[in-house]
Amino acid sequence: MGTAGKIIKCKAAVAWEPNKPLVIEEIEVAPPQANEIRIKIVATAVCGTDLYYLLKNMHKDSFPMVLGHEAAGVVESVGPGVTEYQPGDKVIPLFIRQCRECRFCKNPKTNQCEKAWGSVKDMTFQEKSRFTCKGKKLLQFTGTSTFAEYTVVSELAVAKIDPAAPLDKVCLLGCGVCTGYGAAVNTAKVEPGSTCAVFGLGAVGLAAVMGCKAAGAKRIIAVDINPDKFEKAKVFGATEFVNPKDHKEPISQVLSEMTGGGVDFSLECVGNVAVMVRRTRFFVTLRIEDCIITIPHAVFSVMLWSPV
Repeated sequence: MGTAGKIIKCKAAVAWEPNKPLVIEEIEVAPPQANEIRIKIVATAVCGTDLYYLLKNMHKDSFPMVLGHEAAGVVESVGPGVTEYQPGDKVIPLFIRQCRECRFCKNPKTNQCEKAWGSVKDMTFQEKSRFTCKGKKLLQFTGTSTFAEYTVVSELAVAKIDPAAPLDKVCLLGCGVCTGYGAAVNTAKVEPGSTCAVFGLGAVGLAAVMGCKAAGAKRIIAVDINPDKFEKAKVFGATEFVNPKDHKEPISQVLSEMTGGGVDFSLECVGNVAVMVRRTRFFVTLRIEDCIITIPHAVFSVMLWSPV
């Protein structure tokens, strides 16, 4: 492309300080250096984690920055040493990098690549950022920063995808879908014939429902206070639906009565402390597999054991 090797001026949503609105600014995006890739972002989603870091991150040294980590785009240019990717490739930026060669990448019990953290530091420290605005370096959030028309990432932070894939849909694979699906299949390890409860039917929750179905769960109970989400959850594999607002009893009691004592797997996809406490006190007591997927916005404590 004609922009290869040159600084690109483009628009980005810049977070200048915590707990303040993002500002659309013109930024400068430097060319990729060795083992880096510059991507034209075509579609990006807004994840709750982006909002959390904007509203709850009080570390002023993290600002200014460009948020965003759930996106899809097209390779614009590559830096020296990059051989696996070419300009024009459709890709998804990855905030958890994978070299696919180290002992951690080859170990099914972890996805924390031992080579990744060096590349993260290169991108997430302001002085190493490829972004500049009004003479100031902008921190690259998780090394991806997809709230910009162009971004530069490590070659370890890219997944090449099918050229026919619709970028406005597959961008969700960058975080929400793999988070929920992976929690059910890889973390909770849902078993065939089991009974599962999924709390929250947003993107992560629906992906968790899909993961439970793929793992062979017999009953998938979707829990949400918005009944409009139930039909969509059914498409993804939910078999039953519970709206806590329809019951006077605690949701733990409702599920206990529905299942004859409790579910086999519980996946929390809301990030609501009250939901976590009510759910965890009940399910841990019954020695159930329990998986908290989302980030709570408060500190909380739970009873880890109580007599049945």
